[in-house]
Amino acid sequence: MIVLGSTSEVAQAFVEKALQEGEKFEKIYLFTSNKETTERFARHIDVKFLQQAEVIDLDLTKEIDYNRFDHINSNVLFCAVGYLGEGTEEGLYDNRNTERIIDINYSKLVPVMNYFAHKFESRRSGTIIGLSSVAGDRGRQSNFIYGSAKAAFTAYLSGLRNYLFDKKVHVLTIKPGFMATKMTEGLPLNPKLTATPKQAAACIYKAFKKQKNVAYVLPVWSIIMMIIRNIPEFIFKKLKL
Repeated sequence: MIVLGSTSEVAQAFVEKALQEGEKFEKIYLFTSNKETTERFARHIDVKFLQQAEVIDLDLTKEIDYNRFDHINSNVLFCAVGYLGEGTEEGLYDNRNTERIIDINYSKLVPVMNYFAHKFESRRSGTIIGLSSVAGDRGRQSNFIYGSAKAAFTAYLSGLRNYLFDKKVHVLTIKPGFMATKMTEGLPLNPKLTATPKQAAACIYKAFKKQKNVAYVLPVWSIIMMIIRNIPEFIFKKLKL
């Protein structure tokens, strides 16, 4: 299995869930921009599950040498890459913040996804799981730069799923709502609408095994976002969301 964004609590919970369910991987490739943290997780799954892992540096803000990935073969790709950035008015007009949000969530991520998608296509097998966001379902003033990048990523996954369907490769889009993670620490999240990493991992694993196309981590978010998507624009533009 390939894991992009392997410092993510959701990614690590999914890896553990898959191993607990008896999934067998010759090796798990943990891509990370934080090697020290990821190496601790690699040691953890080695001790707990006797699972071999390889930690690979990947910084999406820097130039990528794809030759380093030639040896990697896998049948599952799990992408949990995400960067919320600064969503305040000051962050909105900080171009470095904007560029980083777009680069990490979409523009620098997609070429990496494509690199591995091509390998899956050549082998005519595999599953690609991408974590997008409900923020991409409609632009809202509170986080629309992040939301626009996630909207683009959702569209990319949709197109990739369509393209790879007859190549026997499945693409699953996951849309988490509020998540209790380091990225959202300190935010005033409604506990009834917030999932833990373990809850998310269980939902994602179930969707993976059922070969779903799109899944919300908590079903209530599909209803919430359906309502938000269908609010007329002349009303929506006046709302504080």
